[in-house]
Amino acid sequence: MGLPMTRRLAGAGATLRLWNRSIEKAEALAGEVDRAAAVPSPRHAAEGSDLVVVMVTDADAVRDVVFDPLDDQWGVLHGLAEDGIVVDMGTTGLAATRDFAGRLRMTGGHWVDAPVSGGTTAAEDGSLSIMVGASDPDFARVEPLLKVLGRRITHVGGVGAGQVAKTANQMIVGMTIGAVAEALALGRRFGVEPAVLREAIMGGFAHSRILELHGDRMATGDFRARAKATIQRKDMRAAVALAEEAGIDLPGLFTNAALWEEMVAGGLGDLDHSALMLAIDPPESDA
Repeated sequence: MGLPMTRRLAGAGATLRLWNRSIEKAEALAGEVDRAAAVPSPRHAAEGSDLVVVMVTDADAVRDVVFDPLDDQWGVLHGLAEDGIVVDMGTTGLAATRDFAGRLRMTGGHWVDAPVSGGTTAAEDGSLSIMVGASDPDFARVEPLLKVLGRRITHVGGVGAGQVAKTANQMIVGMTIGAVAEALALGRRFGVEPAVLREAIMGGFAHSRILELHGDRMATGDFRARAKATIQRKDMRAAVALAEEAGIDLPGLFTNAALWEEMVAGGLGDLDHSALMLAIDPPESDA
């Protein structure tokens, strides 16, 4: 996701300092776009900047990049300009976001959580949906940047609200992938091929982006990872944690979350999350 987003920012005229844990990737991208330089650490990326975008896998990765708990000298925190903003555009979770925002605030910095939805295709064409948790002044500062990256930008509330919205989004994604997989599996057991069933119900009330994209992957058996099942499991765990914190019983969520746990435990975690169908109806069941 970070690669096409960086290209969008460069195309809009931004001057960029790039860091990636695989420095070769940052160097290759810096050689591809104008006004960009690869730097050796997150601290170097942040030095002198009033705005740093972080796009990494999970809360642990965010912690390492921003605060560098190991050496305590190479994180974004050590290079960020006074009154600077860290914009976390990954799916980090509410509890971690609150913790990170509080720690950064103690040093004079500001935290904005702005997780995205839409996948790589939306990142490439600048049509991401962006859910923003920020104070009003901080939202005003980051909105021009976000408009380069997304088409639907919603200021959901204060810090952490963006992560709540993204968790809700991921709940719907995970549960809908499960619903599509179960429907196609059921049809297949009665001799209706998944591709034919998908075509039959497209355009009706069951139509969704999940049916379009993930249903096609299920029908063709193309489970190359666009979004790994391990990442979807992480997101479902975050949703379960929020439900437990709120004291609300969400039986559909809990049942679906258990499916993702079983899928990863069964060795399918590195496949695309559409491969949930393999956990629900393994190919050998056709025998």
